Amino acid sequence: MQNATPMKAHQNQWVEIRLSSTTAYTDPFRDVVLDVAFTAPSGKTLVVPAFWAGGQTWGVRYASPETGTHTYRTLCSDEGNPSLHGQVGEVAVETYLGANPLYRHGGIRVADDRRHFCHADGTPFFWLGDTWWMGLCGRLSWPQDFQSLTQNRKAVGFNVIQLVAGLYPDMPLFDERGRSDGGFCWESDLSRINPRFFDEADQRILHLVEQGLTPCILGAWGYYLPMIGRDNMQRHWRYLIARWGALPVVWAAAGEQTMPWYLENDEQKALSREQLRSDWSQVIAGMRAINAFGRPVTTHPVTSARESVTDGSLLDFDMQQTGHGSPTPHHAMRAWQGWNERPAMPVIGAETRYEALEIRPTVTARDAREAFWAHALNSGLAGHTYGANGIWQVNTAQCAFGASPSGSCWGNLPWEEAMHLPGARQIGLAKRFLETVPWNTFEPLAVAPGRLERRLAHRPRLQRALQKLGWRLASHVPVAMGIARDASVVLAYTVTDQPFKVDAGLFDGPVRASWIDPTDFGEHPATVRMRRGQMVVRPPRRNAAGDGDWLLLLQPARRPST
Repeated sequence: MQNATPMKAHQNQWVEIRLSSTTAYTDPFRDVVLDVAFTAPSGKTLVVPAFWAGGQTWGVRYASPETGTHTYRTLCSDEGNPSLHGQVGEVAVETYLGANPLYRHGGIRVADDRRHFCHADGTPFFWLGDTWWMGLCGRLSWPQDFQSLTQNRKAVGFNVIQLVAGLYPDMPLFDERGRSDGGFCWESDLSRINPRFFDEADQRILHLVEQGLTPCILGAWGYYLPMIGRDNMQRHWRYLIARWGALPVVWAAAGEQTMPWYLENDEQKALSREQLRSDWSQVIAGMRAINAFGRPVTTHPVTSARESVTDGSLLDFDMQQTGHGSPTPHHAMRAWQGWNERPAMPVIGAETRYEALEIRPTVTARDAREAFWAHALNSGLAGHTYGANGIWQVNTAQCAFGASPSGSCWGNLPWEEAMHLPGARQIGLAKRFLETVPWNTFEPLAVAPGRLERRLAHRPRLQRALQKLGWRLASHVPVAMGIARDASVVLAYTVTDQPFKVDAGLFDGPVRASWIDPTDFGEHPATVRMRRGQMVVRPPRRNAAGDGDWLLLLQPARRPST
């Protein structure tokens, strides 16, 4: 049956088509599988999954960078239902003339060098993420709270928001702290998804996109898979991809994907980790099979995304978790390892030092800043994700999140205060500074970690035990370093006032050197002394925040014109 009214959309902006079934189903969520085949003017066809919208209604969302008339045809598992099967129609896609980069340039993808990100049209994209794990729950009200936090993070310079689609960390299934105004994301008997939850979540996800922020959507925390079953988790992910796949999003299969439920004993956890790795890998393979719009796919890990799957080719880029309390050289070392892993892919510090996290000692702005520069430089400047205690779990002054199932409480700082912590502003300024240099061509020049450091990299428990005994990773000077491919810029980051050397052979001719204050990005002259083919520099003693970390900027000196 022909849809008589063509839908209209602009390039890369989604359009939704609704279909109503004349056949009543006992369990529409499970009884019907609906896909829609869209054919672009070029002849390219995408088969897009549709989602159950409640009652006897289904929806499908579509977007394309290609202007012109796009046709579609519905494909229903119940071929005897003419209201859902064989429906045809058109979508007219017009040129987008606005300023939103996600529409103007398209959603993000892995760049051709396999090391960085860019928009669909090739425009470079530096990933600067913020962590709102529980940003869809009721403690962050819609629209006032959510829009206020969005406005703040956009002004700071963030362009990615990492959040979880309802199956949140640090709580059991159907914990009241995870409730939204629309309820939970699944019905309490796990019989079906709850469309009311996603109707409300839609408003938030769409608001981020309209503000030019890319949602990085995690389907669940890893331990939920055995709780709801692999079949239900695959249905969960099909629903997310159907609902939001036409938007410029990023998919992350799970949070701490191989982490078992908090209260399992050690023997149970050892078995659970390997099972989670296997089962989640199968879920990711299923995600890729229906990822019609080619949104980037990864997973959020206990250590690294690549270690969380049975096959690294399931991932488009690597996320790392490098430790809230780990010393700065550890973050640099983990980034270096990620850079050297194969196959090559962008490496993001997706969970590092959450500013103001109440561990011993409490994480400071300097800690968060050091983790940013150490990891980002040593992984080739693909980007980084920041986190603030109070925002990730959405504490409010009236209702703090409280304790996790293990009994730990990370702190009660309200999100309204946490969004003004100084570390976020400093990292936002870092992004603006990097946009003045060819960051998207950077490769690390970091000193490779020592043998002991390499052996300890994947043994966090042993690291923590040694740290309690007073052992610390040695701080390389500088702790991280990177160079543009054309040798037009070298950046080196140091956390001490000790002098250090840079190979003069990196440049063909004289060099201009400056110290950049990583707290306010003021530029200060640097003195370079030559010694046996090495440039020797000594950082200033204190930056504007009173700390000892500095960024060295080296560029070829401009030759006087003749």
